[in-house]
Amino acid sequence: MRSAGRLTICAALLPAVVSAFCARAGLAASPRIVIDGYSAGKTFDGLGAVSAGGSTRLLIDYPEPQRSRILDYLFKPGYGAALQHLKVEIGADGQSTDGSEPSHMRTPKDHDSTRGYEWWLMTEARKRNPRIVLEVLPWAAPRWVGERAAGKETLYSPRMAAYVVDFIGTAKRDHALDIAYAGIWNERDWNIPYIKLLHQLLKARQLSTRIVCCDGDWSIADAMRTDPELAADVAVIGAHYPRDEQGRVSTTAAARSTGTPLWSSEDQPNSGGGPIVSRDWLQGGRILAQIYNQNYLQGSMTSTEIWSPVTSYYDNLPAAGSGLMQANTPWSGHYEVKSTIWVTAHTTQFAQPGWRYLDSASGNLPDKGSYVSLRSKDGRNWSMILETVGAERPQKITFQVTGGLADGRIHVWETNNSRSLAQVASLTPVRGSFEYLFDPDSLYSLTTTSGQGKGLAEPPSGTPFPLPYADDFEQTPVGRAPKFLSDQDGAFEVRPCVGRRGRCLEQVVQEKPVAWAAMPDPYTLAGDAAWQDYRVAADVRFLSSAPARLMGRIDSANDWEDDGQSPLPSGYLFSMKSTGEWELSSISFHHPSALLASGKAAIDRAQWHRLQLEFHGSRILASVDGLQIAGVDNSAHARGMIALGTEWDRVQFDNLQVSGR
Repeated sequence: MRSAGRLTICAALLPAVVSAFCARAGLAASPRIVIDGYSAGKTFDGLGAVSAGGSTRLLIDYPEPQRSRILDYLFKPGYGAALQHLKVEIGADGQSTDGSEPSHMRTPKDHDSTRGYEWWLMTEARKRNPRIVLEVLPWAAPRWVGERAAGKETLYSPRMAAYVVDFIGTAKRDHALDIAYAGIWNERDWNIPYIKLLHQLLKARQLSTRIVCCDGDWSIADAMRTDPELAADVAVIGAHYPRDEQGRVSTTAAARSTGTPLWSSEDQPNSGGGPIVSRDWLQGGRILAQIYNQNYLQGSMTSTEIWSPVTSYYDNLPAAGSGLMQANTPWSGHYEVKSTIWVTAHTTQFAQPGWRYLDSASGNLPDKGSYVSLRSKDGRNWSMILETVGAERPQKITFQVTGGLADGRIHVWETNNSRSLAQVASLTPVRGSFEYLFDPDSLYSLTTTSGQGKGLAEPPSGTPFPLPYADDFEQTPVGRAPKFLSDQDGAFEVRPCVGRRGRCLEQVVQEKPVAWAAMPDPYTLAGDAAWQDYRVAADVRFLSSAPARLMGRIDSANDWEDDGQSPLPSGYLFSMKSTGEWELSSISFHHPSALLASGKAAIDRAQWHRLQLEFHGSRILASVDGLQIAGVDNSAHARGMIALGTEWDRVQFDNLQVSGR
């Protein structure tokens, strides 16, 4: 008798004789899973993603229809990832990983609810999924809201609590967006008086927003156990990358004992750094499939949020490739739908927030793999998400459906290295029983629901950043950022020119924000990492004592590489002060930085001046107003992008141009 036939016989035998018969046949008994609708289990809170740290900067620059298609893949039900949560950064004009996101209140009297792209992203997500859960969290903060405590800067102040509440109230008033949850400070020590104050202010404004705490580890749970008021104020305990060095999901007994929902409020397949996903199932999808299941099975976490929804930042910034999909070439319209989109869909398209896990039908498979089962609010429909990652042979499993669950047709969907979110079978249970043979190294959804789907939109081919490239900023609305320029600190916005007609680009933040991490001097980045020999030029106008900076051949803007020691990216820097003093330098993360040339030019600070850098092999030329003032030989940086920069004060730029030799 063939092996498959013997497996079928084993599955059909009474449980009392299965082990003995199968042992004599040389086979393992077919596992049997009872899907009991009356089983206990926690409430599923949904899967989501975190748009923060400048990670979505380039998405808004995409042309239509590609931009809408990307948004559909992220948020549209029955199409792609169908994200159920979206958490966004409350911007503060300070570096927060891959850039700085603009503040809506730079001073107590300043207020602009249209700056940046997070309002827009939340609105677009809500258009596609009216039930999406929206969250907010600060990284940095404007200087005026901060305080000093124990000799260190902190944003835990009454002004900061009011700032967060204002952001939430503004979202509702100006954009009709209800923010369901708010965090306190990304990956920083928590502060009990601040948490209580934030809760009080939310109540005073009659906002229904609840607090997630503390977007770091689980330690707040210990305080909650002895402080009933704090426990009542914290609606969710959220931790980031909740796995130990061996990759095991890690929570604490204290966190689990609170009875408060536990979330992985920021997660990735690689625990938070470097490229994490690719279009290939083997590189990212299979790991994420395990994370989604194991976060519940091992950690009792009822929601997982991935940083980030989409990689829409340049590749030479930190943690390249963090997104569920890739879209960082808006000039070409190209994007990539990665395997992680379909892995996420295996849960989000088959179970909704408010469904309940069925603990008796959730666990680990004997031959590698795991499964979680959930039932709908009405107790009829159910879905199971089952992964066989790491298994080396097929596994046949017998199921029994009971406990009031629907016993109609069961649809089976599969993703692995050869297919993505494909419906592969429909089964009809007999007296509530059915069996299925699961492929190794695959992800499945078994469901009684319908309405699932897979978007088929195809992107155009990718193309390099355009060269020549020029922007006179006349087409950018005042107060907005121009296309393709990605602020890495501070805020570069289009303003009326000083001393000439038209619009110019201005760095507008005059006080260094309360920092989240290392904070470089303000600069804004664009271009192609492969550019070698080219010239970059821009007009500059000094509006303060801050210098004007022109940068080229930037081979890394990843300040994680040098632990934030340099205030500027790795590349060549041409800097000029309003006094005419200038420097040409090489800034390096892995080698000593060097001053290549310096001097003083006769300039009028009340006039516009044109700065230019030119690269020919190892030859670097610097010019002011068409007059060459430096020519040096240096080979520290062979290729890279361009940037405009300054310090923490106002400088204007105009007529940015990049051209080949």
